[in-house]
Amino acid sequence: MGKTIIISNRLPLQINISDKKLEVTPSVGGLATGLKSFHEEGDSIWIGWTGLAAEEIPEEMADAVVEKAANEGCVPVSLTTEEIEKFYYGFSNRTIWPLFHYFMEYTEFQPDHWEAYKTVNEKYAEVVVARLNDGDTVWVHDYQLLLLPDLIRQKKPNVTIGFFNHIPFPSSEVFRTLPWREEILKGMLGADLIGFHTYDYERHFLRSVNRILRHDIDFNSVNIGDRIIRTDSFPMGIDYKKFRKAAKEHQNQPRSENTDVQKKLDYHKYVTRNTKLILSIDRLDYTKGIANRIRAFGYFLEKYPEYKEKVRLIMLAVPSRTNVPQYQLLKKEVDELVGRINGQFATVNWTPIWYFYRSMPFENLIDLYCSSEVAMITPTRDGMNLVAKEYIATRTDNTGVLILSEMAGAAHELNEALIINPNNFEQIVDTLKQALEMPKQEQVRRNKILQKRLKRYNVEKWAKDFMKSLKDTKKTRKAFKAIELTPNIKKDLFDRYSAAQRRVLFLDYDGTLRSFEEKPEDAPPDQELINLIKRLGEQENTRVVIISGRDKETIGSWWKDVPVELIAEHGVWVRNVHKDWKLTENMNNSWMKTVRPVLETFVDRTPGTFIEEKNYSLAWHYRKAGPELGEVRANELSAVLRDMISNHGLNVQQGHKVLEIKNSGINKGKAANKLLTEKYDFIFAAGDDWTDEFLFTELPEQTTTVKVGMNKTAAKYYLKTTDKVRRLLSEFIELTH
Repeated sequence: MGKTIIISNRLPLQINISDKKLEVTPSVGGLATGLKSFHEEGDSIWIGWTGLAAEEIPEEMADAVVEKAANEGCVPVSLTTEEIEKFYYGFSNRTIWPLFHYFMEYTEFQPDHWEAYKTVNEKYAEVVVARLNDGDTVWVHDYQLLLLPDLIRQKKPNVTIGFFNHIPFPSSEVFRTLPWREEILKGMLGADLIGFHTYDYERHFLRSVNRILRHDIDFNSVNIGDRIIRTDSFPMGIDYKKFRKAAKEHQNQPRSENTDVQKKLDYHKYVTRNTKLILSIDRLDYTKGIANRIRAFGYFLEKYPEYKEKVRLIMLAVPSRTNVPQYQLLKKEVDELVGRINGQFATVNWTPIWYFYRSMPFENLIDLYCSSEVAMITPTRDGMNLVAKEYIATRTDNTGVLILSEMAGAAHELNEALIINPNNFEQIVDTLKQALEMPKQEQVRRNKILQKRLKRYNVEKWAKDFMKSLKDTKKTRKAFKAIELTPNIKKDLFDRYSAAQRRVLFLDYDGTLRSFEEKPEDAPPDQELINLIKRLGEQENTRVVIISGRDKETIGSWWKDVPVELIAEHGVWVRNVHKDWKLTENMNNSWMKTVRPVLETFVDRTPGTFIEEKNYSLAWHYRKAGPELGEVRANELSAVLRDMISNHGLNVQQGHKVLEIKNSGINKGKAANKLLTEKYDFIFAAGDDWTDEFLFTELPEQTTTVKVGMNKTAAKYYLKTTDKVRRLLSEFIELTH
């Protein structure tokens, strides 16, 4: 069994160098806690940045940093000051962070920041690949490393890769404003499983993939041709036992052992016995809605003046990204708002807001959680928000009220909290009044439900669920019906090919020999393909047939000078080498004048679609239409046509982004079988879409059938791409030389 490699922007360590002394202590963040069991108990390494610039580590201490990290099962990635500035403070926190949180006015699109982001992701990839073996499992974390899954996949295609996005994923309309949107999506799609906190974020990602990269989506899976990527939502929990235990110890400890913070809180409650505390804890970030929360509290005191000297807002704002301009401006705004409200409402004995701009030790957080009757968490956009969960976990007597923004990922789980719109001041102040007046019985009822849920789905359960789903992606690959044409299978295939006295190869064109283009007319065979087919057909006792849904004029003109047999329009027309086209059946196309107006109506209603008229069929293409609208219209048109043509000897075939109406009884399998008038000891057929399934099912049992791409199929084998098909055909040629 392979090892697990965890990769995040930062290592789960705090590394400090002072007076040439090195100190390394474990981090206590949610991610470090959640993955602790995997990291410590299994065969695992953790790769990430130390938190120090390369220039901050004395040369003589560099090896000691690596050694200390190794003792903790960690491998450091070295970043220069310039890389940190452009990659972390630049692209990660001035482009991705604001864009993904819908703060487009703060979003910067700096090409040099993007180049640094790519460079650093490549640097991480080098460190990972150097320690990676086939059979290992990789788990990449968060928005700083969106390119990393694909960079690893390119070097190590057989490893299992998971990616978890810890922040929101924006709607496709917002995401598409990013100049490097395709690169970001392709980077993420290097993973086998992509996780999000909520289904909404997952849905936004899938829609972006569908609209921007035009990949097909099947429920929560993305088919990119050679791989199928799963997505799912895994709401991150907290270390419930840790917070619960700390709160109980806090409750039971003697007063003499209380922290200074707790003593001051107790004194406040003793002096002002009827005053209730409202808690607000956040990083100082514009996504947290801190300024709006302060304004709403000021409005609350105006609207409900009876609460003056009866409530106090405790605001803990933890410094964050202090060298980013927007954060500096936010700090100034918050300072001014706190000063204005305290100046407006304070009395000799009462200050409305206690404001702390610093981080606090864990025990002081427990003091605040346990002492506050209300927690007000109102971000304007937040991936999850674990503070809300921590507050509920510490309420040992089940009292306390949580006011939570509907824009936080946690709101999807914590339905028993008082859910508010963070931009609706009236709702916020009225909900705050409701929280302050909520009967204890109601508080207990709500919190018991919340605590039961948080205890069950804690941070370890989150990590285990993700890893189980990641392992299940291996089973999904194994359950795929067709078998990949591996080197061992190819060896047997080549032996049979070499020994055969008579061979015939049926080759689909679009999606098999040639990749798809937006416009069908833009996909003629390149010279390399023409030479390949010529050489294949020149082999002794080898018959090559290109079998396509294309009209005979197009396919015929493309291959007019090549000695190859052609079957066009899914089996309607056949052209032997250097012969004229012949109909395979008596055909009738009088129906086309009735059906065409229906197709024209759908073209008018669906931008980007068009009609292709063949001799005996009509095709409605929707490859250039908006993906969602195209699928909706295709389903609608299919139903209309099936009802319309049910008694006229016609059928509707669904191809790759195309609906084709043609005579019943005509298909590629039937047409191919008609050419098998002699005995062949090697029959080969390759195709990529639904119309090629007739080849796979109707040709003789001994046929070697190959599907291009990873879709459900009746074929025995599959190859991932058109390039691999061409390579296989080249290898057939090499066998006879």
